Amino acid sequence: MPTRLPLLPFLLFHLISPSFTLPPAPPIHCNSTAGRCTISNAFGPWNDRHPCLVPSVVYPSTEEELLATVASARRLNLKVKVVSGFSHTIPKLVCPPPTGSLLISTARYNSGVAIDPARRTVTVDAGTGLRDIVDAVEEAGFSLLAAPYWEGVSIAGLISTGSHGSSWWGKGGAVHEHVVAMRLVVPAEADEGFAKVVEIDGSTPELLNAARVSIGLLGVISKVTLSLEPKFKRSITYDYLTDEKLLDEFEEMTKQHEFFDIDWYPSQGLAVYRLDDRAPWNSSGDGVNDFIGFQANPSLTSMAVRATEKALEESKSVKGKCAMAATVLAAKKLAAIGLKNNNFIFTGYPVIGSQSKMQTSGSCLHSSSSNPLAMCSWDPRIKGLFFYETTAIFPASNFRNFVLDVKKLRDLNPQNFCGVDIYNGFLIRFIKASSAYLGQAEDSVVVDFNYYRADEALTPRLNQDVWEEVEQMAFFKHGARPHWGKNRKVAFFGVQEKYPDQMRKFNAVKQMLDPTGMFSSEWSDEVLLGMRAGKTDGCALEGLCICSKDMHCSPSNGYFCKSGLVYGEAKVCRFLNSSMP
Repeated sequence: MPTRLPLLPFLLFHLISPSFTLPPAPPIHCNSTAGRCTISNAFGPWNDRHPCLVPSVVYPSTEEELLATVASARRLNLKVKVVSGFSHTIPKLVCPPPTGSLLISTARYNSGVAIDPARRTVTVDAGTGLRDIVDAVEEAGFSLLAAPYWEGVSIAGLISTGSHGSSWWGKGGAVHEHVVAMRLVVPAEADEGFAKVVEIDGSTPELLNAARVSIGLLGVISKVTLSLEPKFKRSITYDYLTDEKLLDEFEEMTKQHEFFDIDWYPSQGLAVYRLDDRAPWNSSGDGVNDFIGFQANPSLTSMAVRATEKALEESKSVKGKCAMAATVLAAKKLAAIGLKNNNFIFTGYPVIGSQSKMQTSGSCLHSSSSNPLAMCSWDPRIKGLFFYETTAIFPASNFRNFVLDVKKLRDLNPQNFCGVDIYNGFLIRFIKASSAYLGQAEDSVVVDFNYYRADEALTPRLNQDVWEEVEQMAFFKHGARPHWGKNRKVAFFGVQEKYPDQMRKFNAVKQMLDPTGMFSSEWSDEVLLGMRAGKTDGCALEGLCICSKDMHCSPSNGYFCKSGLVYGEAKVCRFLNSSMP
């Protein structure tokens, strides 16, 4: 699930979203001529590049229909996977086996939003979108405290993958920490009708701790109940500083500002502090957070930007990448990263607006016309942005040493980091310790970074070795855990060892609710079990393996398997031209 997706480097002209937006295509695509259906995520890397076949798909709209669907699948011994109407998860968690399986879409199971004012809770259908929830609770006089920055997700999908905002206050920024009850449809014996609804709440803590973050392996989430707070506003100011004091200041800043985060741009030596706090409902201001990266962009612009970056990659122009990064940062600063004081334009800090308008964004999702003038810039229907997203979750005590290592690598040649700064640099957020078995056992720091992905899997990238070394530093040297809804396959290697007691408890509940493995697949096993496949030519280029031989890179293009420059145990694909040893 994206947090802050790449910014277009020529956004100086784009301070107001286009009027006509083409919404994303549905994730399930059926071809009547070919007689088959496929599923992809919203970024497109499963379709032509990595097809995911769908033998059969159903669209329940009620819990009764959902129950009947699971019962039928159990009766026929089918494997089951569930997808929302959005499908922004990067790993192939929703991909069913190509035969003997069923895909359930919750795209039409999204009409129920029931608010209980006395208990300060809201209960919603699994497929309900985040935007619909935050708007509904605010209209009723409440606010949902935590939300991911991207609103194009369903409630079941976002809690299943541990999606979050940023906060070390109270219960913290992870949405699953605000889940108080759930209803889950699971397989059952014949005398129970082959399927049943399990009610989960605080009276069944072991079930709740497993179900709150489950990556779809326990059953089909039917309904989710979240705690609410009286409605409030947010006040946001972006402060641009050098990165010299980042490690000395971040903990104190998390104590001063409830929703604090940092955008760190290593090549620029820049740290952008988000000074983000709640404000009383009667505070003056009708601001909105319309993050630039989530605005609709003219398709020709997105295509031109992709073509430009692709050309810089092919010519190995590090200086060109740095020029793009400087343009991006200038545009972001001018447009306040998409904040608008009056829902129209930025006029000055602080920007104050209601929680529903400030906590999450995604205006490129919403259509006001069928005219395809503009769309999300990563939409696979155009040759627009295509990227990786790595998200590492560090115990707070490990974060400092990770940053110090990244700075050492950066200082060898700061220009090598311009590629990530074209996007969003390192987005640093904060989440509280969780009792969820697949959550974080301690207060944690989450680091996201996006970077260029080649059109073809076997095409190496400029500074390939840098991003592989940073990735391996994070997950293997400094003990980071992967975000369940993001990352390349390599990030999940050895993940079971990072959840020793929690994984045992999760697997015990999984065995209880789904003893036949109805909701498991080879792709979910790759994530949950960290399974490694055999190494093949070029497997390291897409993060399918860690290289141990040159053939795992691309020796024909000058990329060879070498040790890391700072983290010596890393094995990375490094470009060596004829003048290098």
